Amino acid sequence: MKNIFTLSFMLVFTSLLLFGGTATAQSSSAAGEPHILPMKERAKVIDSWLEYRLDNLVPELMRREGIDMWVLIAREYNEDPVLLTMLPATWQSSRRTTILVFFDPGNGQPVERLAVARYNIGFFETQWFVDEEPDQWKRLGEVIAERNPRRIGINVSEHFALADGLSFTDYSLLMANLDEAFHPRVVSAENLSVGWLETRTPQEIAVYRQVSRIAHAIIEEGLSEAVITPGVTTTSDVQWWFRERIRERKLTAWFHPTVQVIRAQQDEHSGDFSGSYDLNVIQPGDIVHMDLGITYLRLSTDTQRNAYVLRPGETEVPQDLRYALAVGNRLQDILTAEFVTGRTGNEILAAALQKARTEGIQATIYTHPLGFHGHGAGPTIGLWDQQGGVPGSGDYPLYPNTAHSIELNAEVFIPSWNRSIRVMLEENALFDGERVYYIDGRMTEFYVIPRQ
Repeated sequence: MKNIFTLSFMLVFTSLLLFGGTATAQSSSAAGEPHILPMKERAKVIDSWLEYRLDNLVPELMRREGIDMWVLIAREYNEDPVLLTMLPATWQSSRRTTILVFFDPGNGQPVERLAVARYNIGFFETQWFVDEEPDQWKRLGEVIAERNPRRIGINVSEHFALADGLSFTDYSLLMANLDEAFHPRVVSAENLSVGWLETRTPQEIAVYRQVSRIAHAIIEEGLSEAVITPGVTTTSDVQWWFRERIRERKLTAWFHPTVQVIRAQQDEHSGDFSGSYDLNVIQPGDIVHMDLGITYLRLSTDTQRNAYVLRPGETEVPQDLRYALAVGNRLQDILTAEFVTGRTGNEILAAALQKARTEGIQATIYTHPLGFHGHGAGPTIGLWDQQGGVPGSGDYPLYPNTAHSIELNAEVFIPSWNRSIRVMLEENALFDGERVYYIDGRMTEFYVIPRQ
């Protein structure tokens, strides 16, 4: 019967409370506000990381994919997403037509990094000298022919928008200036592009926790009485507070934050899955749910967390709501236990949903890669409206040293509310090839407004 707890759910609840061993929601600010570098220092870090990635990651990925030449082309304000991540920190866009070329000569020799541009571009040395050859595209054809590559990778992809950055015009100009003998050698660099975007280096992994702690500190402040006055503050007020606070910290939000309420008696403004309901005044007894993502040092976060607004006379979150959160945590554990190197996103999704069903959990899973982009390239593990698997991006395999946004919800009946709610959670995690671990802990307790 749905108006009582099942024994299995109560065991889950009790074990998580007693033996969870995971950081609680309200621990992130205990050591003070996380440090954020000045802009000049950030640029130094970004360029240092970029040089390491180009030196180490590109050769490894090109050899993994059997591509000995990789050509990236973009025009100013219409940039290939991959190319943008290879530009120095002080470049906000490409310049005119920017062409980058990697060539692996084989036999253990270093991969060449070349530019076909008016000048050197960061860590790429130009091969175009206008006084010798005024036509940039003709010179690109010559650079390719001089090296005689076996397979020429270009960024075209049906399933990954981030790996589909070569425009039709630039593709047409490339092929028109490439000797026809090389045309059959041109292949999609889809997996190479995805590998570049999804793989996190040791330096990035070391700092990602700080990036996540900054996001958590902003979230914890926003979901507190420092920002929210029950009966007065609206969800829209909190959304815009998040936007302002992120800007004050000299960070960027890669999407407009979402704030909504989940309450015992639903009305026209309250919901429990999507939408911001901008005019909803936050009241005692509400769950305040938010979704926020920041970018710092070119690394993105994506986090959903929940606060409970105490009613007069309450000193803690009601037990049935705490139990519901524990069920959501259990679903997280079920999902991350299915992360195995080489499994596809669709295989992970199917296994996790089957396990959830055996435990009586009504689950929806929509987990995605994280890194340079909030919705990153890599294995898609479900979409909220595609729980049977996602063709294409869901067929991509899981690799080590990748970051993921563990995003999902569990639908749980709340006896004191006499209705079910969706417990929506999203936490940032890393997969090291053997295990998944949360970059800066996960929410196992509600934030409480006001703090007790």
